[in-house]
Amino acid sequence: MANEPEGMIIPLLREMHGEIQKQFAEMRVEFLEVRQRLDKLESGQKTIRQALTADTMMSKFVTGDFEERIFELERKVEKLTNGQ
Repeated sequence: MANEPEGMIIPLLREMHGEIQKQFAEMRVEFLEVRQRLDKLESGQKTIRQALTADTMMSKFVTGDFEERIFELERKVEKLTNGQ
């Protein structure tokens, strides 16, 4: 019966099933690796965004402080020029 086509179908299907399961397992592992790499990239990107935000805020603070000092100096100069 093993030599007859009907007797070869079940073993062939079992073999195919095993191969498919093995390929799915390999695909899951590869997909997990890709997901981990993506998470790592997203984490790095978040860190860069936070650093840029901090740099922008610091620049605005320094610029604002500088502008405030200039404004105070202009007011003092105006007082001196109006007083003379």
